[in-house]
Amino acid sequence: MKPAEAEGFEPHAPLVQVWAQPMDGRAGRFEEVAEETPVALALNGVSQAVMMATPSDLEDFAFGFALTEGWIDHRHQILDVEIQPQDAGVVIDLATTAACEHRQRARRRTMAGRTGCGLCGVESLQQMAVRGPARATAPSTPGGADPGAMVRASMAFQRHQHLQARCGGLHAAAWCGRDGEVLLVREDVGRHNALDKLIGALLRQGAAPGAGFVLMSSRCSYELVQKASAAGIGALACVSAPTAHAVRTAAACGVSLWGFVREGRASRYA
Repeated sequence: MKPAEAEGFEPHAPLVQVWAQPMDGRAGRFEEVAEETPVALALNGVSQAVMMATPSDLEDFAFGFALTEGWIDHRHQILDVEIQPQDAGVVIDLATTAACEHRQRARRRTMAGRTGCGLCGVESLQQMAVRGPARATAPSTPGGADPGAMVRASMAFQRHQHLQARCGGLHAAAWCGRDGEVLLVREDVGRHNALDKLIGALLRQGAAPGAGFVLMSSRCSYELVQKASAAGIGALACVSAPTAHAVRTAAACGVSLWGFVREGRASRYA
């Protein structure tokens, strides 16, 4: 791996300063806002997806996205990562094993990523049905997470969202221990991206999701459940509500799903 691509390398700043003028007549000032950069992910030189993401922890993002989208099954199938900053955005080229390349070539599709509710990697309803619940992976984490631990994690969560504290425009995903300790956090403009970054960070560290859970700063969508299940995470908690499809998917995947984990309360949906 090239020195410029060492851990922590950021080809673009995750936050930029823009001028803001309050409507109440107070003096204008420069404020930090979250950057939103096109990030193209390629597999052995062939473009696979373009996602709008915050340009931080990009190697984590690449590893996590590759795992949750089914490009790889474990971290050793990624042989190298090349991050290429360009004027229009960032290209991340993953060199994978021949088996992964062949598998992806057989089902290659073009994806357009958004910070909103696009369905990553799916062009039709038929593809969504075929994809099924996250490659039917059995979560390694016991589903019966302690709601008290979730509440404790939610109370400490905000202190770990360092970029969000500066700009107010980012989602976060946290890996929390069984006791509710917040162990690792990743942030992004997109909640799906934040979870991919967190999963990628765990993957790169060789940390198998053991007894713990993921806490998200957002509502819970279908894809968050799929990504958690694909990574072997058995418990997912969100500070806001789940969608009905997320609840159905969690039940099918065996993922323990919690919502409204905030202000000293939590509700289990699956």
